[in-house]
Amino acid sequence: MKINRVLAVGVSLLLAAAACGGGGGAKPEVRIGSDNFYESVLMAEIYAQVLENDGYTVTRSFRLGSRQERAPAFTDGQVDLVPEYVGSGLGFYDATLVTGDGATNRELLQEEVADLATVFGITPGEDTNAGVVRTDTATELGLASMSDLAAVQDQLRWGLPPDCDENPLCKGALEEYGITYPPAQRESLAACDVPIAEALNGDAIDFAWLCSTQPAIAQYGFVVLSDDLDLQPADNIAPMVRNDYLETVGDADAFQALLDAASALMTTDELTRLGVEIAVDQREVDEVAMEWLTENGLLTAE
Repeated sequence: MKINRVLAVGVSLLLAAAACGGGGGAKPEVRIGSDNFYESVLMAEIYAQVLENDGYTVTRSFRLGSRQERAPAFTDGQVDLVPEYVGSGLGFYDATLVTGDGATNRELLQEEVADLATVFGITPGEDTNAGVVRTDTATELGLASMSDLAAVQDQLRWGLPPDCDENPLCKGALEEYGITYPPAQRESLAACDVPIAEALNGDAIDFAWLCSTQPAIAQYGFVVLSDDLDLQPADNIAPMVRNDYLETVGDADAFQALLDAASALMTTDELTRLGVEIAVDQREVDEVAMEWLTENGLLTAE
């Protein structure tokens, strides 16, 4: 919140400016990025509005691409903050470290990025990777688990994210399940987004990587194949912030507390409910974020 007061309260102005950090001037601009699917955009928007409410100027650089595209933008300093799925984020650096526990994944991810960034507190809610098929496909081919796919892989049209070749949680997992890679019939579609779900529902593909909170699963009655080898990670969400940016804010603990307060209230049920509002009801992400923040007492009136 910008302060513009008359000279009579100049002392108050000086005190407020000093509290802003960054050498006593205005709070430093923060550039926030996201992956290219709606839930990542939603979490980025929630963090953006929390910071704007506290007086930060925010530049939004949402939908930078898949993690393979977004991560270099973060590493190169094009953005200062991103919402990170701690299991998949850890897998980007070392898939052998990934666990089914979100807190552990956050700690291990922090070790991997310690020289670059700080991983804040995780959401209690998680959204993990989910392999899904239509009900008719599951019934016809007897599919209940990911392992069942190997025997019928040549009969399926695969919807796979553009970064699957470089992503051990995609290519590596499919190979672990006995699926020859790359599948012969393959469409490149971003995971966890509306187009891949619509392609599956419209019979353009037979298998899709969705996210476990994605409303399309219930909306279209998709069958989620069990991850019977436990290859997909616990994917709680946390803000990940560049260390060089944190050095400019003055009070890094206070900065983190603002975002942790929002993360702490984001449950799996809330992720799913808000996803319905965005992906099914076609509401604007910024409106959904503002309403949720207001309902939870995280936005204050000017």
